[in-house]
Amino acid sequence: MLKFISQRVLMAVPVLLLVSLFTFLLLDLLPGDAAVAIAGENATEEQIALTRERLGLDSPFLERFWNWVSSAAQGDLGTSLYTGQSVTEAIGERLPVTASLGLVALLMAVVVAIPLGAIAATRPGSLADRVVISATSLAMAVPPFVLGLVLVVVFAIQLQFLPATGYTAIAEEGLWGWLSHLILPAIAVAGIMAAELARQTRGALLDALSQSYVRTAKARGLRPPTVVGKHALKNAATPIVTVLALQIGHVLGAAVTVEFVFAIPGFGSLAVNAVNLRDVPLIQGVVFVSALVVLAANLLADVVYGYLNPKLRV
Repeated sequence: MLKFISQRVLMAVPVLLLVSLFTFLLLDLLPGDAAVAIAGENATEEQIALTRERLGLDSPFLERFWNWVSSAAQGDLGTSLYTGQSVTEAIGERLPVTASLGLVALLMAVVVAIPLGAIAATRPGSLADRVVISATSLAMAVPPFVLGLVLVVVFAIQLQFLPATGYTAIAEEGLWGWLSHLILPAIAVAGIMAAELARQTRGALLDALSQSYVRTAKARGLRPPTVVGKHALKNAATPIVTVLALQIGHVLGAAVTVEFVFAIPGFGSLAVNAVNLRDVPLIQGVVFVSALVVLAANLLADVVYGYLNPKLRV
């Protein structure tokens, strides 16, 4: 297993380099000049040149990229052009907030989707199956920020059950204070995730339930919950784990709009601010960390694959 994990880690290194190079190139091709924006509209050419030199923007492209990669390998992702704060520090402050949101959303999606998918798979063509298919189709058609706005209007403004905006850490207001600020945004993020996961669970279970080992288990007199939970679901877990790993990227994407709706100071809002300000080092750091998180999720999925199916440990 250790060799299997090492191979997957080594395969992730060139992917990170390519993502960083592509992002660096795109940012370099963007119109406008960060030095002009920082120095001010009324700055002289000399002041702009000094600003560009101070920021290292006057160096050749490959030299700037190599310097960034060398620093990133040591954990230094540069310094924000506008705040002067370390990019690593800024991301370190915001990423746990989005991680909390993503964790709650993933738990919600799993708790709702797996049972719904199992119910639909064990009763194909029934009313329950049609309801699950219709509900998941509707959920996949609603963008997270639209669902978030509806939740704010209904549960925060009209019913006043939960806070509409903001975020508090567990250390500040306890577990409920932390969770109460995450329930509505987590539901907004989990909507599409749960729909995709339920559909995948249904499809994988339908395929598993048609296999000969399931018919053998039924012939032995095993109860349906045992057949589904102990035999079919375990063998259907590989595609389910694949979809679950892909949802990590969905969390990061949805966080950009959902955190804006709920005024959550997380990783997504940091990315929006970086793009609006054309803060190149911060944008580069956000993209790099996003790629790192997605690759880590894929690595975890590969490890689970290896556990579920030892034949894949090659």
